Amino acid sequence: MQRVANFIDGQFRPPCSGKYLPDAEPATGRVIAEIPEGGPEDVDAAVAAASRAFPGWRRTPAEERSRILLRVADRIEENFEELARLESRDNGKTVGLARRMDVPRAILNFRFFATAILHAESRAHITDDRALNYTLRQPLGVAGLISPWNLPLYLLTWKIAPAIAAGNCCVAKPSELTPLTAARLAELIVEAGVPPGVVNIVHGYGASAGRALTAHPNVPLLSFTGGTKTGADVMAHAGPLFKKVSLELGGKNPNIVFADADLEQAVATSIQSSFANQGEICLCGSRLFVERTCYDEFLDRFLAATKRLRIGDPQDDATEVGALVTEAHRRKVEGYVALAEEEGGEILTGGKRPADLPERVRDGWFLEPTVIAGLDCNRRVMQEEIFGPVVTVTPFDSPDEAIAYANGTRYGLSASVWTRDLQKAHRVAAAIDSGTVWVNTWLLRDLRVPFGGMKESGVGREGGFDSLDFFTEAKNVCVKL
Repeated sequence: MQRVANFIDGQFRPPCSGKYLPDAEPATGRVIAEIPEGGPEDVDAAVAAASRAFPGWRRTPAEERSRILLRVADRIEENFEELARLESRDNGKTVGLARRMDVPRAILNFRFFATAILHAESRAHITDDRALNYTLRQPLGVAGLISPWNLPLYLLTWKIAPAIAAGNCCVAKPSELTPLTAARLAELIVEAGVPPGVVNIVHGYGASAGRALTAHPNVPLLSFTGGTKTGADVMAHAGPLFKKVSLELGGKNPNIVFADADLEQAVATSIQSSFANQGEICLCGSRLFVERTCYDEFLDRFLAATKRLRIGDPQDDATEVGALVTEAHRRKVEGYVALAEEEGGEILTGGKRPADLPERVRDGWFLEPTVIAGLDCNRRVMQEEIFGPVVTVTPFDSPDEAIAYANGTRYGLSASVWTRDLQKAHRVAAAIDSGTVWVNTWLLRDLRVPFGGMKESGVGREGGFDSLDFFTEAKNVCVKL
């Protein structure tokens, strides 16, 4: 049984409470580790350590900060397979997905921001030959970073790397459901020579450790990724303290397929966007809207591909669909499947717990990929984020109708549009209320572009220089000539 520790001021410490939480493997349901039940005292200690480290770290030249971040990336790469298997075991995702996406992105996050700070520019303005104005971008101090359970290492490094690259120190609170790669990252950070206090990691419940971080008076900025309801709670505690806040929240993302699309590619990619990571990605396309003239053909191909997906042990290289993160989450997703039938929907495939699983994982939290048709767009299943391997399929007759369907929720995180007509693609993409719109692809990410959501999918943008802008404050200096 592994026992995880908090990471504060370069040291691994037990929780002040002396209490630990169980960490279960989703594929088996068995407890594999104990993690600290951190709380306000642990957060106070971490913030104090970060505050002490901040003056020295902000004065560290960008070239040296860059070298240290690159060493962290190297350590992640050197432990690539260990981290991929650890992520798979702790989260329930397939080891193949962890190899293709999670660990490579963690490496890229550190390398990207390590080099981005070497190319930063400042603005200057001459005011009628009377004054020179120039803009400084300076770190704020201690950054609070709260990351979710669905992409644990991927999103934790997406926050830590730009925060410390910009010269801040940080206190990170990973999800209590998936703590193991965060704990391993702390060890790699020590090996890479990151000074004590620059990165601190406190484990525990969101309602205790997370809330203490969001409400801490010495944490001037917060980057949060998670559910919309929790995001509202973060804002409620951060708002009175006028913190700088970035929120990446939930999504109910539309995937619009026009009749002139490459259906073979549209089906293959829609399978990924629907069921990758068991649908537990905020960017998954959970609402499929298909032009009526190709609806039957698309649906036949999509159902056939869904039924071919291999469900099984996430540690098996051949597995394509792993386990949901907790038993409670599986029950929640199953509740939405039952609700779909109550609301008049038809379960075309899936919706059940799979039979004939391998012996090792027969008690795991698995659910078959599920496709639902026949629901009105105003139904709860079409409006609320399910965050599981469940998609709805709906026909449409015109671009305007598809756009209305796409925009008909309180979310606006991402969307996909499938068409060979470039003018149509531009017109529809511009009309969709989403922070990201992919055309003839999905989850093709460029770290230079701004990322975030509209409406209840979030506030603010991160990514590239938007991240470096978020983790710094602009200061104008005016010098009279």
